[in-house]
Amino acid sequence: MKALILAAGYATRLYPLTKKYPKPLLEVKGRPIINYIIDKLELVGDIDEIYIVTNSKFISIFRKWAKNIKSPKKITLVNDRTKSNQDRLGAIGDINFVIKQKKLKQDLLVVGGDNLFSGSLPEFLAACRKNISSAGIGVYRLKRKKDASRYGVVRLNKLNKVISFQEKPKHPDSNLVAMCLYYVAKDYLYLISAYLQDKKVKTDATGSYIAWLKDKADVYGHIFKGSWFDIGDYKYLNAAKKEESWL
Repeated sequence: MKALILAAGYATRLYPLTKKYPKPLLEVKGRPIINYIIDKLELVGDIDEIYIVTNSKFISIFRKWAKNIKSPKKITLVNDRTKSNQDRLGAIGDINFVIKQKKLKQDLLVVGGDNLFSGSLPEFLAACRKNISSAGIGVYRLKRKKDASRYGVVRLNKLNKVISFQEKPKHPDSNLVAMCLYYVAKDYLYLISAYLQDKKVKTDATGSYIAWLKDKADVYGHIFKGSWFDIGDYKYLNAAKKEESWL
């Protein structure tokens, strides 16, 4: 099994902090955000390699960081060759880029490079495989439904199968939201490329892909408990620095 950390974004909402520095390498409690993600991935025995997709602007900074990271897993940096927010591939575009570039044919676990959470990845994968699903997504229950409008909003049936998915709706009908955490079974990797063949789709919104995928194959959600921080702006970066429950 392979893991992929998405770290090719340009994080414009965190400017000037991220104008010359990649968001996943920003420090929280003395360590880069991405290091905590790698800690989580190291607990998944099936993973034999962790890919980190970044861009031409930040690849040299990631190479410097990689010289000091110690992990029992093989870590491979992938440059998506973009240079600015204007020519970015988007999250789905980057996943597809790595699949093709590295000729992946194994199950794939995808994690956003700006996510901090206290839940268990082995439990997530066990739930995905129990359902023999084509894809599994990490889901988090927010305290307030109105806050869900910032995310992809999910509705699950009694078997935890995704029956509805809305990307950032003005009036959410659920307080369950999708984390940037995905399991893709190897036999369904081709659907990512199929999705991108439609020129009308959004390449930077992973939620849009899930909304499309749920009508093509079974997608199940696993509800994470504990804490979760999607560090998209200063508010959530500062909140993660203050909170310790995700450690």
